[in-house]
Amino acid sequence: MLDDFFTRALIAGVGLALTTGPLGCFIVWRRMAYFGDTMAHSALLGVALAFFFEINAMIGVFAVAVLISGLLLLLQRRDSLSTDSLLGILSHSTLALGLVMVAFMTWIRVDLLAFLFGDILAVSKADIAFIYGGGFAVLLVMFWLWRPLLAATVNEDVAKAEGLRPDLSRIVFMLLMAMVIAIAMKIVGILLITALLIIPAATARRLSSTPEQMAVFASLLGAIAVVTGLFGSLRFDTPSGPSIVVAALGVFILSLLPLHIFLPSTARGR
Repeated sequence: MLDDFFTRALIAGVGLALTTGPLGCFIVWRRMAYFGDTMAHSALLGVALAFFFEINAMIGVFAVAVLISGLLLLLQRRDSLSTDSLLGILSHSTLALGLVMVAFMTWIRVDLLAFLFGDILAVSKADIAFIYGGGFAVLLVMFWLWRPLLAATVNEDVAKAEGLRPDLSRIVFMLLMAMVIAIAMKIVGILLITALLIIPAATARRLSSTPEQMAVFASLLGAIAVVTGLFGSLRFDTPSGPSIVVAALGVFILSLLPLHIFLPSTARGR
């Protein structure tokens, strides 16, 4: 029999993976991995502000992620710096600001490793309800905006011509990313959130023939990585968050191998 805390971790991790799969697909299609990394790094600043103002950490993370998204959109319109330079500045600055703020707040004890690398084994029933409630909301909005998001990803000019309002879709997409990062922080940690978003989606891309199929496969592969990583963590006594990412990496490496390796010898001879 599995302990209650391990069962809760499995349920929470699978719920998160089902949400990050479709969102990660758009990150891969739009080549926004660095943007996702920037938003994830900004989460530590959100945590620090949450401690300072004595509010829920998820609320603080979501608020800062939204602020960083809006700041990036504003700076992009000025054309003074390239997008990758802006992302680099925002990513490292927000992470450093968060660390400095936490260091100044000597009146509270903060386990930085738990925030940086996650502590999925500490999730509560309330956390699970939040993960599934927030995840369902994210998936519902993505289903509603699937066509505009996909059209804007393929060709933004065509999407504008069809009246699909790609600018609005981009803003909503950033809000969804902010929500998922706030949800995922406790499970895989600030430094590993982007990996859970990108690796299953990148793996699914090699195995899919349609965007919808890729979104489903990304969710399933993410869930497989969560289950495999948690059982590996239990077996080898390794950190749970990094173990999940390593499991996702293992699945990705397997997807790179030629298919005929996995076929029986009789099937290979046909």
